[in-house]
Amino acid sequence: MPDQSNNGAQLLTLTRAARLMGVSRGALQKKIKKGELETFEGMVKPEDLLRAYPDTQLEDNAALEHFAHLKDDAFIHRVRERLLPEPEVLAERLSGLGKELARTRAQVERFKTITDWLYDKFSEHERSGGQDIRNIMGPLKQWLRYELEKQTPSDYLQSYVVKESFLRLMTAHVRLVPGQREFFVEGSDTILDAALRAGISLRYGCSNGNCGQCKARVISGKTLPMRHYDYAFSEAEKNQGYVLLCAHTAVTDLEIEAAEIGGTQDIPEQEIAARVKKIELLGDDMALLHLQTPRTKRLQFLAGQSVTLETGNGAEADYPVASCPCDDRNLQFHVQRLPGNRLTDYLFKKLKNGDIVALAGPKGEFTLNEDSPRSLIFLAHGTGFAPIKSLIEHAMARDVAESLHLYWLSGDGGHYLNNLCRSWTDALDNFQYTPLTAEAVNSAATLKQLTQDHPDLGGFDIYAAGPETFLTSVKKYLRDNKFPENQLITNRVD
Repeated sequence: MPDQSNNGAQLLTLTRAARLMGVSRGALQKKIKKGELETFEGMVKPEDLLRAYPDTQLEDNAALEHFAHLKDDAFIHRVRERLLPEPEVLAERLSGLGKELARTRAQVERFKTITDWLYDKFSEHERSGGQDIRNIMGPLKQWLRYELEKQTPSDYLQSYVVKESFLRLMTAHVRLVPGQREFFVEGSDTILDAALRAGISLRYGCSNGNCGQCKARVISGKTLPMRHYDYAFSEAEKNQGYVLLCAHTAVTDLEIEAAEIGGTQDIPEQEIAARVKKIELLGDDMALLHLQTPRTKRLQFLAGQSVTLETGNGAEADYPVASCPCDDRNLQFHVQRLPGNRLTDYLFKKLKNGDIVALAGPKGEFTLNEDSPRSLIFLAHGTGFAPIKSLIEHAMARDVAESLHLYWLSGDGGHYLNNLCRSWTDALDNFQYTPLTAEAVNSAATLKQLTQDHPDLGGFDIYAAGPETFLTSVKKYLRDNKFPENQLITNRVD
């Protein structure tokens, strides 16, 4: 699915434009709101994009830098596995770019023929007409010659063309209908894996080509099967262009009719036997539990939801998933040691890598409203950071908000992933992190920091997670400050 044209000028989707310029969609939308960037039915012209970002160095392409290390044999293997598309895909995309180049050259030749004809006609009228005609034709000829010989401003524009062509060679752009969400398929990713990595929740089941739940209709573009699958399409489905997203990659840009998960009600209850991949101690009484599901039975969930964990001693408890649905095989949980708690005692004393932990779920309604145009504030207390972390990573993957601000309240030494939060601040221009020290029962006074930083809280959606006493303080503080109740979403995490 190529980008559209407007009177012959190429138009870019906001997703592709953001990727080309190395900025977020939120940053582009901010410029559009300010009138600094024109749009045409939600798309932008390359020249308008370059004017809006005159200092951007288009040639500084991270993917191009990767290829500078190709002398390293191990790196070559990693690039082939992850970055480079399959040979058939590369050949098809090169062929497409070659045909486009040929069409462009033919169009240039046609324009040259037309301008030569115009110049000759101007000269003919100049010779045969009277003084009035000569006074008109002379300046017209000079203008035409000047415009044809004028140098285009164009090292910069050429850099754009080079980068845009390189991205089209290495990635394919996918638009989903009717939801109009967009993402890129990179390397040898399947369409399903690329969508999940971009934070888009598509319907799927086994992810192994057997159940058919991820089938979708290709409206435009070309796909290629990446793995064998056993699901049998009906003749009608074959004729309509259905494919399995878990088994196909994108050869060209695509437009696909696919079923997205609209909310928690669309996700089935699941029971999965996961294995312990790693237990990382984050303090004397805090552990990061990393579980890995089987390849053919990954956990479908929305960011912010919880599951029930059951350990080998029969103990079970509900825990928020602390990782992003974009990696639905590798699940993280923040487990605090609690005196007399059978599950946490077993985890800290007996659980080891490779052991089975049963999980059931997901459950909960603490999920991100991706349709909201407002910026986001996250409030966490203690291990309430676990579901907040999942929401933040999902918001980053989806690029759904203009800005994000995390306030993490805890007792002394309780910010157990402080370095991770600071790394987000360093890496992202639109993310802020404010660690605050306060016990849950004494958090009311600390919340004043919100209105000091953001006097107009009404422009935000606020997500809060933590103990009930903390949530009570949050609700009261926001109510006293006339904050709209429907823009506050809370989740109790003890």
